[in-house]
Amino acid sequence: MKKLSLYVLLLIGYSSFAQGDENLVDGVVAVIGENMILKSEIEEQYASFLQSGKPVNDNTRCELFEELLFSKLLLGQAEEDSLFVGEDQINSEIDRRLRYFISQFGSKEKLEEFYEKSVEEIRIEFHDPIQEQLMTQRMQEQISGNASVSPGEVRAFYDEIPKDSLPEISAQIELNQLVRKPPINEGERDKARNKLLEFRKRIVEGEDFGTLAYLYSEDPGSARENGQLGFMSRSELVSEFAAVAFNLEKEEVSGVVETEFGFHLIKMNERSGQKVSVSHILISPKVVSGDLLAAKSFLDSMKNSIQTIDTLTFELAATLFSEDKETRFSGGIIVNPLSGSAKFEMEQVSQIDPSLYLMIDKLKVGDIAGPELAQMRDGSRVYRIVMLKDVTDAHTANLKQDYQFIQTLALNKKQSEVMNEWISSHVNRFYLKVDERYNTCKFKYNWISTTAKADKKDE
Repeated sequence: MKKLSLYVLLLIGYSSFAQGDENLVDGVVAVIGENMILKSEIEEQYASFLQSGKPVNDNTRCELFEELLFSKLLLGQAEEDSLFVGEDQINSEIDRRLRYFISQFGSKEKLEEFYEKSVEEIRIEFHDPIQEQLMTQRMQEQISGNASVSPGEVRAFYDEIPKDSLPEISAQIELNQLVRKPPINEGERDKARNKLLEFRKRIVEGEDFGTLAYLYSEDPGSARENGQLGFMSRSELVSEFAAVAFNLEKEEVSGVVETEFGFHLIKMNERSGQKVSVSHILISPKVVSGDLLAAKSFLDSMKNSIQTIDTLTFELAATLFSEDKETRFSGGIIVNPLSGSAKFEMEQVSQIDPSLYLMIDKLKVGDIAGPELAQMRDGSRVYRIVMLKDVTDAHTANLKQDYQFIQTLALNKKQSEVMNEWISSHVNRFYLKVDERYNTCKFKYNWISTTAKADKKDE
């Protein structure tokens, strides 16, 4: 669990949520405008850096200190430009992180036990650090977010890379899938609906909504939180759910609501601006074996049609018949969640979806595997067929095969240049004082000379 503590620190970057060294002598080591940096912040960042496994050198602490100086400089400018973020956005980010931490610990109670604080106390301590982080991000986006690179700039960037320094691209594959969900018979739908109607009756008669959600909801993520989903906007919820949730009064419980995930009871907890905090109980109709076989039979027939009918391509069949919203309208292209592109390394496939890896391990380009039973991200069981669309052998990066990859590198370089230019021109705009113990640091920017000017002003 100590390892997770450091990972939390790596994400948060603030002492308020860290299990730090109780013997650390703390103190202010830098002031930028009205913002301070504490020695403990540097030490916490250093501890996180060690945990990441990256190589450490004599200047690592100074580099991490300089990153904090960058952050406070951006924060100062954001405050001056009134780039403040709303409570909705702050609460949403707090909810997102808390959901992640709770999932890592296994339950809210284990999280609270480890940090010896209630979730509400943790929420309060999260607020100001997350507000600062979001403001810093907005300022950074405003400075470099409009940077772009033309095709000519991408080529120039590529030509400047020494040929012996070009990155090596591992072998990659592209995949398409056609998904078929088993039909749910009306009897199972009625069972799910009636179960929720019974729960609603018990709630009206005085039973606790959260307790019933914890015991019976089939949404594992929220069930552990007594059904709570946290603050969410309309766009974050499926339309049928949002239409009901946003019309509830505080503490009101809805009737039975049907969505693609099943049937829900929804309780309004709180409203804040354009977001609502709701709890729900989900009951999903059960799939019987006969329904699964119907989906498998359909895909068997579809696979045979694709292989025998010249005018029916896999992509066209996926567009017409797949029931996976994420891939249907792209012809079934599976997107790599790690990169956002359509290309996977085989090792990535085995990590992300082991069952998919087993399906495609022996395929050649154009071959179709399946139908095989699979589990979707919402937990539902489906049948799918998968085609190996393309294979790119391992090679040295080049413009023809890897334009998008090289374009991203060129854009990152340009954004970095824009940010470096901004920092250089703004170091002198705020009062800056750095503790003299850091005068020997090899900083990229001239923080020390700016501190000397501040000392003269103080005199």
